[in-house]
Amino acid sequence: MKIARFSSPGSDPRFGIIDDDEVVVLQGDPMFVGFETTEERLALADVRLLAPVIPRSKIVAVGRNYRAHAEELGNEVPAEPLLFFKPNTSVIGPGEAIVLPPQSEQVDFEGELAVVIGALAKNVAAADAASVIFGYTVANDVTARDLQKTDGQWARAKGFDTFCPIGPVIETEFVVGDQVIGTRVNEQIKQAGSLTDLVHSVPALIEYISAAFTLLPGDVILTGTPAGVGPIVSGDSVEVTVEGIGSLTNPVR
Repeated sequence: MKIARFSSPGSDPRFGIIDDDEVVVLQGDPMFVGFETTEERLALADVRLLAPVIPRSKIVAVGRNYRAHAEELGNEVPAEPLLFFKPNTSVIGPGEAIVLPPQSEQVDFEGELAVVIGALAKNVAAADAASVIFGYTVANDVTARDLQKTDGQWARAKGFDTFCPIGPVIETEFVVGDQVIGTRVNEQIKQAGSLTDLVHSVPALIEYISAAFTLLPGDVILTGTPAGVGPIVSGDSVEVTVEGIGSLTNPVR
């Protein structure tokens, strides 16, 4: 089931289920009130898709979780997941612009599979990870690469406003397998990897992360990016696609 958060003329943001070329409007946020629908259906072409979730607490990201990506940047693959945070103020939705900060001279795209947490999670065993997952979406872990190198720690380089595009939907029935994840910049393929190449699996990540700090409903985990990352400049269009979920496109300015 593909869950969207959307806006339409004259209404506040709402939630719905994508049904072909229509949106079936839900009573409220399905993460908290379930999937009860209203009588309303809207044409998908008449609504604007928003970021499907705004994390109420945190975005936990995992660095160097694809071996080839670690190698392309001259890094070793960590023995344990390498974690960092992105603030929820970095989140934007489909079609919103990634804004290049004046502090950086090199901003890179990083297409990623994102996990949306649906239940309070603390010390969750890998075998039980599915019980706390609401669904999956697509993300772009935008990074000021020069600042990442000079700062030493990654908070500023990863955390600028607009540096976490998410969308277009949350797929609640997605099962991680050999799906392709890829990124195009101006229609040119830059990244193409398989989710089988994740060094640390989603269940392993949830076990590791939840052992350190409690995950709350609406929190998002970014699972890492495959090889092929590179710079973006004003005027570019970045499209990240995860097979089985959809494509997330954002202009750059």
